[in-house]
Amino acid sequence: MTIPMATATHRRRLMRSVAAVFLGFITVFVLSLGTDQVLHMLKVYPPWGQPMYDTGLYLLALAYRSVYTIIGGYITARFAPHSPMRHVWALAIIGFIVAMAGAIATIPLHLGPVWYPITLAIIGLPCVWLGGVLRIRQTE
Repeated sequence: MTIPMATATHRRRLMRSVAAVFLGFITVFVLSLGTDQVLHMLKVYPPWGQPMYDTGLYLLALAYRSVYTIIGGYITARFAPHSPMRHVWALAIIGFIVAMAGAIATIPLHLGPVWYPITLAIIGLPCVWLGGVLRIRQTE
């Protein structure tokens, strides 16, 4: 049984679309956790599992995670096989859902201030969008 050419092309395009969104998501994830790990090793952050009490440390984390989220949006737009901003919005929605699930799971545990996980979820949307816009403007 042979696969019609249009179906094989569609499947390849779909896989490239999924890969572009996945690559953006993994980029944000790896950079964020990698930076967290370095800051824990340098003793800027307290040891893993212990809460941070310094608002400045949460603002630091928010700052670098925002930058990494912009980079994730840029990468998604860069590798999208077509309609880069559609892919960027797919990443933004997935990121928002994951971040809100994280907020819902962690807020009752009192691991830190309530504003932090909620802000992460909300700020992700414009950051991913900005990354996509930066890529689009670069290609114009």
